[in-house]
Amino acid sequence: MNPRKFSDLVIFHRVAEKRSFTAAARSLGVTQSAVSQTVKRLEGDLRIRLLSRSTRSLSPTAAGERLLHTLSPVIAEIDAEIDDLEQLREEPGGRLRVTCGKHAANTLVWPAFSRLLAAHPEIEGELSVENGYVDIVAERFDVGVRMRDDLEMDMVSVPVGPPLRSVVVGAPGYLATCDRPRIPRDLAGHRCIGFRTAGGTLSPWSFEKDGHAETVKVTPSVVVNDGDALVGAAHARMGLAYMLEDLAAPFLADGRLVEVLSDWSPEFPGYHAFYSSRRQPTRAFTLFLERLRQVARERTVAREAG
Repeated sequence: MNPRKFSDLVIFHRVAEKRSFTAAARSLGVTQSAVSQTVKRLEGDLRIRLLSRSTRSLSPTAAGERLLHTLSPVIAEIDAEIDDLEQLREEPGGRLRVTCGKHAANTLVWPAFSRLLAAHPEIEGELSVENGYVDIVAERFDVGVRMRDDLEMDMVSVPVGPPLRSVVVGAPGYLATCDRPRIPRDLAGHRCIGFRTAGGTLSPWSFEKDGHAETVKVTPSVVVNDGDALVGAAHARMGLAYMLEDLAAPFLADGRLVEVLSDWSPEFPGYHAFYSSRRQPTRAFTLFLERLRQVARERTVAREAG
């Protein structure tokens, strides 16, 4: 293939992916006019329109969609292979892009990520904190950190975090006004604070005792979509809240919140690092994994000591 045509295809792929000449030019570090002329030249060479343009939008034509469908996995594979060549270097340089949710970032990922970059400044690091679903292949992340239940089947996953536990908590002032729940079904008689996930659904309240699992669908009087707001609403006596124990720990320690249904709240497996099964882990990824596990061990020791 003519080297110029390959370059033109890569630029078309970026434009079609971004749905914008401006965004594609910015990501490639070139001018918008250069990108526009390249796509125009490619369309001339192929003698077919690849993009449908208007004053407000840009989208691939049927031919453009077909070409994009062919190019995307090929370009992704080339990018992955170039990243994998990093293993052949003695120093773990290159790029490491990580995605995770807010809780994982605060408790596990950021400590490990910052230690890695401090020890290896030659690594170009990027951390994206998103509570919603992220397609790490399409978004070109090297690794994600999520709960095991959230992972796709074609992902390789390895456990990196300590066990977690979800708890139901309320403020002493709220609990003084009512009977404390003894079993999950008692929650129906309580004001509850719901948590709306990034996908728009309300997070279920799941319990287990003596091998019996139970999920309660509460009707919340208050709904939030942030962990800190969830803790704050419980502390403000708005009702009972269901959350990861880590979020409530400082409030439980000094009595500002009280746990209920503790015998229905066992531990469950913690966070996993995951990556595409189509690529080999880089040296930077391996070092990042080591630091994740180190942070997890430190948290486990601190929890057992405390």
